[in-house]
Amino acid sequence: MIIAVTGTPGVGKTTVSKLLSERLGYEYVSVKDFALERGIGERVGDELEIDVDELADAMAGEFKGRDVVIDGHLSHFVPADVVVVLRAHPRLIAERLEKRGYPRKKLAENVEAELVDVILVEALEENENVLEVDTTGKTPEQVVEEIIGLIEKGIKRRVGVVDWSGAYDDVLPYLDLGG
Repeated sequence: MIIAVTGTPGVGKTTVSKLLSERLGYEYVSVKDFALERGIGERVGDELEIDVDELADAMAGEFKGRDVVIDGHLSHFVPADVVVVLRAHPRLIAERLEKRGYPRKKLAENVEAELVDVILVEALEENENVLEVDTTGKTPEQVVEEIIGLIEKGIKRRVGVVDWSGAYDDVLPYLDLGG
């Protein structure tokens, strides 16, 4: 089984993916590391620009028939049996990205992306089986338990779990409103 774990930067993808792969006895794969090892994409400043079609083709060939957890904010573009979209309150994302030293503009882009469900919408456009999981106020272990529980129950699609529309005022200071 291929499980793709995706979400806005700062939601806890890597921590949850590593723990999930450990608990299930699956191989752990980082999209970024995979792309770098295979020469997919190019460095633009501090960023790695990845061609998602090339990534999807390479990963499909590499992991077909294997048990793997794929971690990365582009993993929902890779053919997977289930895509787990991790969500977190946009203010929490802002705080985490601030601690990581993200530039203001990049921080604002990611807070806005979480606020308006960008990754969830992309995941739904690309995949049938999408599980949305809110990580806010949960330990990584609790998130992993929730994911395993959903998969074991055979739940293929669970979306509409979060609605950040009421969070706009909380994150206003983090948004780049061009003013």
